[in-house]
Order: sequence, then structure tokens, then C-alpha cells
Amino acid sequence: MSFGARALIRLGALKHNFDIIRTTAPDSKIMAVIKANAYGHGMVTVAQHLSDVDAFAVARVPEAMQLRDNGITAPIVLLAGAMNKDEMNAAVQAGFEPVVHCPEQLELLEATSTGSVNVWLKFDTGMNRLGFVPGDAAPIISRARAASAVNELRLMTHLSSADEREDMTTPDQLRRFKPVIEGFDGSVSIGNTPGTLGWPAIADARRNFGFSGDSWIRPGIALFGVSPFADVTASELGLKPVMQFEARLIARKPLRAGAKVGYKGRYISDRNTQLGVISAGYGDGYTRHFRSGTPVLINGRRVTLIGNVSMDMIAVDLGPDAGDAIGDIATLWGDGLPVEEIAPWAHAIPYELVCGVMHREDSEAVN
Repeated sequence: MSFGARALIRLGALKHNFDIIRTTAPDSKIMAVIKANAYGHGMVTVAQHLSDVDAFAVARVPEAMQLRDNGITAPIVLLAGAMNKDEMNAAVQAGFEPVVHCPEQLELLEATSTGSVNVWLKFDTGMNRLGFVPGDAAPIISRARAASAVNELRLMTHLSSADEREDMTTPDQLRRFKPVIEGFDGSVSIGNTPGTLGWPAIADARRNFGFSGDSWIRPGIALFGVSPFADVTASELGLKPVMQFEARLIARKPLRAGAKVGYKGRYISDRNTQLGVISAGYGDGYTRHFRSGTPVLINGRRVTLIGNVSMDMIAVDLGPDAGDAIGDIATLWGDGLPVEEIAPWAHAIPYELVCGVMHREDSEAVN
């Protein structure tokens, strides 16, 4: 029995979440975003178990190559595109679908003669990160269509604030993008996770924005059972957590009122109680920014983190009448303790926590 922290990856929950997303936008194709090692869940394992997906999306060429090397044959979109001539040639030769988001990448595409692939042009409608100016769409689209490396041209944008459903940023972005895609005869992708789950106009984008190709959604965090909204839980969206991040109780001892706990002695106990030590720390991805009071689940009840997080261990207040035993499992996030509830205790977002799991010991995929 291992006493280190581990992430259990529940593949049944992954499939459940995929099906929920499919019902949210039934007329859309799904581009599953599995960059950053599938948000910490294991990119190859996730890809192998999403057999119904229409395409995968990763950030970089090496991620796409890893998927191909492990037998993934579905289309793969490169969200950051190619950074130089060699990467563009490699992407086209491998049949990947690069995103082209700047003049330099468009020039690389025009100079490529190693084959032809589907290409996504990205337009910046307000994120102010990657993408062409919408007002330049006509000449950019014309140049891309003339490139010999382009098989089918597709268009996309990215939403900066779709998780804030009362904010006017998303309607403003959609207003800027509509002239670009209205009347377009190819595929279009607008909806990330919050865009798809929070904005009905995006779930039915083809009818609402007047293009004739396929509408593609790009779910990421929702695949893994995490809500993108601060005011709605994953369970309220019908989602199940895929990652169960857990460790074991490795020590317990009496703690006197007034005793200091951990490095710097920043926590001082206000009562006589039982202290528990759990085998997880920032070396496992349980960030040092978690502060005293952070909930931990053990034997069906919530206890609280006390003191600073160490590299391999955390301390919790088990309570004065605790009957927990060495080897008992503590849930750091997962069933009964959603990661979106835990994240604010570290001034973090759920994406950051699940992506940060270090996998010091082998994670386990279970159905």
C-alpha cells in the first residue's frame, strides 16, 4: 500500500461529462481540449477513452506528436499554432490542424508546400491575446484560402469572460465576431467551456450567427467535472469530478492548546485536540498557498488544514474525539469536496490546482 498522494482518474465520470456536454450543444461538433496533460488528468489516457470525440485540441506540436505516437488517430488542433518553419512543416506532414493567429504564422503557412490540412484562422474579438483584428478579416481569409497548404479553412475566436454571465464582455465579443462569420461557408468555433454551458446563443451558433459550416465547441475543464462558474457547482451542471486527489493519514498525536504547528509556527492551537499528518504537500501539487482552515475530507467528515503546507506533508485538526487510524484515506478534492470549493482557500482557480498535480507516484485510472 502506497502512503503517498495520488490522483484517481475516474474514466466513467469522464464519459458521463462528455455526454452531458454533447446534450448541451447537440448540433455542434466537439473539440475536446486536453492540453497541459489534459488539465492534469493524463492526456493519453483521456484521449484513449474519449472515442466519440470529433477532434482533440492541444497547445503545442510536441503534445500532438505524443498523442499520435500513442495511437490517437482523431484530428488534432494546435491551439498555439506553429512557431517556425520546421514546426509548420511537421504539423502539416502529420496532418495536424494548426491555428494561425498572426501575420508571421500566415507567412509560414503560405511558404509550406509539404501537403494540405484544415487550418483555423483565429480572430481577436476582445481577449487581446492571440488573433487577427476582425476588421482585417476579408484580406486575411483571402490570403489563407490561396495557400496551397490549406485544405479547408475554418474560423475561431476565444471568449475572455464567458464565466461572468452578467458581464457585457461576451455579447460585445460576439457582436465583433458576427461580421467575420456571417455568410461564411466553413466551420466556426466560438464556445469554450463557459461559453457553451452559459450562453445559449453559442450552443446554437450556426443559426444565430449565420454561417453554413459546422459549429464546433471546445470544452476543457467541464470534461473533468469542474464548473467554470463561481456561482454554480459542477453537480448543479450535472457533472461528476474525474479527479479524486487523495493521500493517507501517516501520523496522529495529541495537540495541546497553545501549541504551535509547522514551519514558522504560524498556527497556534486554540484547544486540546488531535493533530493528524497527511502525506501530501506542495511536492505533490497541493499548493503551499493553502491556508489554515482549508477543508480536508477524512472518514466522511470535514477537518481543517492547520499550519503551513510542507513539501510532503500537511497537518490537520482531527478533533479531540477523533478515531481515525494510520492509513485512512483523506480526500484533498474530489467526491464530497469539489476542487472549485477548495481553490479559493489558495487564492487559486480550479484549473490551476488540477493542472498542478505532480504525479510523483503513479496515478490510477479507474472506471
